[in-house]
Amino acid sequence: MIWLAATGLAAGVLSGLFGVGGGIVMVPAMVLMLGIAQRRAQAASLAAIIPIATVGALVFGGADNLDLAAAAALIAGALIGVRLAGRILPRLSDARLRQIFGALLAAVAIAMFL
Repeated sequence: MIWLAATGLAAGVLSGLFGVGGGIVMVPAMVLMLGIAQRRAQAASLAAIIPIATVGALVFGGADNLDLAAAAALIAGALIGVRLAGRILPRLSDARLRQIFGALLAAVAIAMFL
């Protein structure tokens, strides 16, 4: 539980600073450091992001840094995307899911660096 709380703390700091945390920090930490299965880690990360995002939206909204139109469009797309992913997920093994997740993280890291 201490490792999970520490992972949550790191994710909260990174979410507040950079808008990342759930997938970028929590999922790899749960899989690699705690031995939690990829699917369970992803589900836990999605559940944990709800209060993190709520607090972030309130804090940034209070500082007048929230673009509600952009947030609404992101929410609409994400709700559709998560339903589509829910149909694909049962066809993927945990190992394949880890590979795809790792490739995504690497691609994003390279794009951000460039």
